[in-house]
Amino acid sequence: MINLKVGYAMCGSFCTLKRAVEEIKVLKEKDFDIYPIMSPITYSTDTRFGKAADFISEVEEICGKKIICTVKDAEPIGPKGLLDVLVISPCTGNTLGKIANGITDSSVSMAAKAHLRNGRPLVLTIATNDALSASAKNIGSLMNTKNVYFVPFGQDDAFKKPTSLISDFSLIYDTVISALDGKQLQPILLK
Repeated sequence: MINLKVGYAMCGSFCTLKRAVEEIKVLKEKDFDIYPIMSPITYSTDTRFGKAADFISEVEEICGKKIICTVKDAEPIGPKGLLDVLVISPCTGNTLGKIANGITDSSVSMAAKAHLRNGRPLVLTIATNDALSASAKNIGSLMNTKNVYFVPFGQDDAFKKPTSLISDFSLIYDTVISALDGKQLQPILLK
């Protein structure tokens, strides 16, 4: 698995970005060649969870590459066959909907479309408060889509946020390895 080319795309679930960055470090320690991608919102928005410039700086330092953050820069991923696997972590309900419905209006959704055209695995690390409501149909659609794999997920707070689901970020590496073998880990975690 040395020098495996992994795209790592991040969307605007800002409360999970630090966990996502920690998992980039895990993949880098496995000698993966990581191509960072950020949605425009993630690339440009400061929140109570951190400043965009700090996330950008840290991710670019870990990966040794500039972040892909425009549709124009993400489009060549497909024609160049740039990636062996693409991880979207965190993957928001918004991005789930775009991928499920073929909308390519952001760097992340374009990267997914461009990558999937090559028949290679797309790994989704969901983190969304509407997973068991508005996003449920998109999750169902993508679970039935060839070459799409989910990092195992479950409810993060069934009482305070009854429609919210989040993946277990610590299972990203295992999911990537399984996806490269064409296998889905048990996608739904029971607590």
